[in-house]
Amino acid sequence: MPLHYQIDNTDMQILNLLMENAFMPYTEIGKKLFISPGTVHVRMNKMEKLGIVKNPQLQIDLAKLGMDITAFIGVYLIRSDSYDRVVKELRKIDEVLSCNYTTGNYSLFLKIVCRDTNHLREVLHDKIQKIEGISRTETLISLEESFSRQMKVKVK
Repeated sequence: MPLHYQIDNTDMQILNLLMENAFMPYTEIGKKLFISPGTVHVRMNKMEKLGIVKNPQLQIDLAKLGMDITAFIGVYLIRSDSYDRVVKELRKIDEVLSCNYTTGNYSLFLKIVCRDTNHLREVLHDKIQKIEGISRTETLISLEESFSRQMKVKVK
């Protein structure tokens, strides 16, 4: 795949339609954009190979499955050179949805989900805080997610 492939307006329109509804068939995208479903397929393959589209995932409402607590955890590392080791251990914890290396007060900022406050305490005490290299954590419990979205790509 040539690394110089230029993303054009059609590619961006395809991406925007799929961000609105990832289940939209290529035939419907083709009708909306006046292109063939095969063209949509070829362009999606190119964008996947370039790493623009990566790891499509099914979005699940975890609260409806009993995971009612969303929390954000600020993690302080003992030393910055423990970053790789700590992240490797955090990946093993199913409740950790995302991990960001940050500037500011925290070394890492995590998003986690738990069934309830007891489960949250267990995850913090028995899993996260026992990882070698973590000095301490600060927890913020989300009362409500007002919205979550992908950033729309601008059409030139």
